[in-house]
Amino acid sequence: MLLEVNATRMELLRLKKRLALAKRGHKLLKDKEDELMRHFLNLVNQNRDLREKLESQLIVAFKNFLMARAVMDRESMEEAIMCPKQKIDLSVSTTSIMNLRVPRFELKSEGTVHSYGLVNTSAELDSALQIYSDLLPEMVKLAETESTVKLLADEIEKTRRRVNALEYVLIPNLEETIKYITMRLNEMERSNITRLMKIKEMVQGK
Repeated sequence: MLLEVNATRMELLRLKKRLALAKRGHKLLKDKEDELMRHFLNLVNQNRDLREKLESQLIVAFKNFLMARAVMDRESMEEAIMCPKQKIDLSVSTTSIMNLRVPRFELKSEGTVHSYGLVNTSAELDSALQIYSDLLPEMVKLAETESTVKLLADEIEKTRRRVNALEYVLIPNLEETIKYITMRLNEMERSNITRLMKIKEMVQGK
């Protein structure tokens, strides 16, 4: 689609500069999109592997927990898990991927998940609680990864829209307008040459 501009040499120069800038911006955005996609796919793979590992381990822990419930009375189980001695501290910060701020979770723990004497509990409960405790850092990592994946997906979509707007709208419009103005200027130049030649012939004819 032609842009609404005057067919002048000054306008032609301005549009050519604008086209060069648009092409440079398109390349930078395309490079950004490709790099974001590389990070995105890498994190998606990490997320899948981590989720599969966590799910398999959590199934084991849950089975052990069910077995513990079968062999322990409710009061003993509640007493065993009511007040763990493990202290958990979760800090949240951010880091940057291609100028995109993404979360970073850091987990620190002190003490033990067991708040009871092991003599009075079942081995299944001990195992279940230990698995839950061991998996906590990886569950936090999974939350971090999934948050980052979502933010990357949103940023990729925004960048792709800008790339497409340049590639399929602005750049073609600029090229078409430049071509049109160039053609109009050439026509005007030929018309001027023809007019000057006629004037010359008229002068020489006298």
